[in-house]
Amino acid sequence: MTLLRFVVVAAWCFVAGATAGKYSREMNDAKLASGEGKALEFRIAKLDQVWGKAIRMQLSPVRLSELHSDLKIQEKDELQWKKMKVEGLDENGEKEAQLRRNFNVILAKYGMDGKRDTRSLESNSLKDHETKEGDMFDDPRLDKLWNKAKNSGKFSEEEMLSLRREFQHHKDKIHEYNIVMDTVSRTEEVHKNVISPLEGDVKEHAVHQKHTELKLKMRDLNQGFERLRKLSHEGFSEDSEFREPRVIELWESAKRSNLTEDELDSLKEELRHFETKVEKHSHYQEQLELSHQKLLHVEALGDSEHIQKNKDKYNTLSEKTREMGYKMKKHMQDLTNKISRQGLNHNEL
Repeated sequence: MTLLRFVVVAAWCFVAGATAGKYSREMNDAKLASGEGKALEFRIAKLDQVWGKAIRMQLSPVRLSELHSDLKIQEKDELQWKKMKVEGLDENGEKEAQLRRNFNVILAKYGMDGKRDTRSLESNSLKDHETKEGDMFDDPRLDKLWNKAKNSGKFSEEEMLSLRREFQHHKDKIHEYNIVMDTVSRTEEVHKNVISPLEGDVKEHAVHQKHTELKLKMRDLNQGFERLRKLSHEGFSEDSEFREPRVIELWESAKRSNLTEDELDSLKEELRHFETKVEKHSHYQEQLELSHQKLLHVEALGDSEHIQKNKDKYNTLSEKTREMGYKMKKHMQDLTNKISRQGLNHNEL
């Protein structure tokens, strides 16, 4: 009798388990069909939410690709910080504050911080150059330099493209500097009235560090503008080491960091490889944008066979561009840290 009851119970458990498994699968399938339960793009929930919001905002493919790279780097840094915290490191919370600030900068950079962007330079002054193409850099000083260079006749078509990339890069740096400054100011305002006497020294040190970072960024901006001014007046020299603005910036920074000749030679070779990576990524970004435009055109025609074909191509390009973008930004981060550390070590000696 006991054996019979055991068999019945076991059979019932098996049926219930199978049924539960069946319904569980059906529920998962339904979730996938409705867009819920998709594999998470990021392991950290808040980053995945930002990614979902960006898709709903319909950011351009290139902006989405850039955001994806920034979020991947943020995710890597936050996961590393969690390990540090478990090991009892970052006792004063400086690393955590830096991560929070970086996250706020990402939100602001892609227009997801809930604020209308008023950070671009505003000026009521009359410009002494054409406004047709002169407003492209949102800064009267940059616009004036650009138009002087454009009308100087010193630059070939290829050189004008390189110069335009440098101007655009400088414009982006100004924008990011303003975002960082705004983010730091808001963070300080929030914490200003909640500092306990015991936290005072730590917070004061953190604030000092933030302002030191901003000063360094401002110094880089001034040096970058001086380079653009010189280029606009004198043109590119034949012995220019690099073409890509980000690589040029790293090289100029390295030359100012008191590295030895051997270290500079080694870094120069590494920067050449990095420049190839940057150029390849830029090419993929252009192809991604073209692929997106073509997909929109095909979708408008309603040809399902061509739509699927173009979707597949676009998705492949998108994935490749994101992967390359992450590797490029991570490589740039590593190079920046390397130059900063080596320069600091030499200065300390």
